[in-house]
Amino acid sequence: MRNDIEGVAFDLDGTLYPNYRLNIKLIPFILKEWRLLAAFGKARNIIRREQENYPFPQDGFYERQAEITAKILDIPPQPLQEKIDLLIYRGWEPLFKTVKLFNRAVQTLTGLREAGYKLGLLSDFPPETKLEYLQISGFWDTILCSERCGALKPHPLSFMQLAVAMSLPPEKILYVGNSHPYDVAGANRVGMKTALIKSVFSPDSRKIPQPDFTFNDYRQLYDFMLN
Repeated sequence: MRNDIEGVAFDLDGTLYPNYRLNIKLIPFILKEWRLLAAFGKARNIIRREQENYPFPQDGFYERQAEITAKILDIPPQPLQEKIDLLIYRGWEPLFKTVKLFNRAVQTLTGLREAGYKLGLLSDFPPETKLEYLQISGFWDTILCSERCGALKPHPLSFMQLAVAMSLPPEKILYVGNSHPYDVAGANRVGMKTALIKSVFSPDSRKIPQPDFTFNDYRQLYDFMLN
C-alpha cells in the first residue's frame, strides 16, 4: 500500500485494453468511412485547441464537433451529427463484447478495491456501455466522460471534476493512461500523480512532464501500488 495515494483513476481506451484489439475489428468500418474518421479526428483536435482559451465548461460539444466535421467534409452538420452518433458512438459499442482486456487488468482492479483505494474512470468517449460489455462496470466509485464535463483531455477541467467526484485532492490520485499528451500532461496540470502504460506500438517519449511510473504489464502496476 502507498500512503501518498488514496485513489486510482484510469483512462479506458488503450489503457485497460490494447487499442489494436479494437482496431482490428474496426478495419471494415475504417475502409468504408475513412473520410469521416479523418475529418472527425481533425475536428476533435481543433476543439482541443479552441478549449484552451476557455477555463469553464462549454455547452454544445456534440453540435460543435459535428459543425467542424461537416465543414471539413463540406456537408450539412445536422444529418452528420446523427451519423456520427449512429456509426461512431453507438455503432462501435457492440464490438467491445469481444474485446479482451490487458492481462491482469481485472486482478489489478480487484486488488486495488480490496486494498481500500477509491477507483475512478475518465474517458474522452462515453464509457458506460463499453464497461458493461467489457464486464468491468462494477469496479468504479466514479465514472466520467470528458465530453460531458465540457472539455476534452488534456484540459484540466475534466481532471478537476474527476477529483471532486472522487472526493479526493488531486495530489492523492494516481491517474493511469496510455497517452502522454492527453493523460499524463492533463493529469499533471491539476497535480495528480501519473502512470503511463506503454506497448510495443507506443512511441518513445521524452516529453515533459514525465509520468511518475511507466509500465507495460499490469503486474508491474499491481506491485507498484500493492507490494
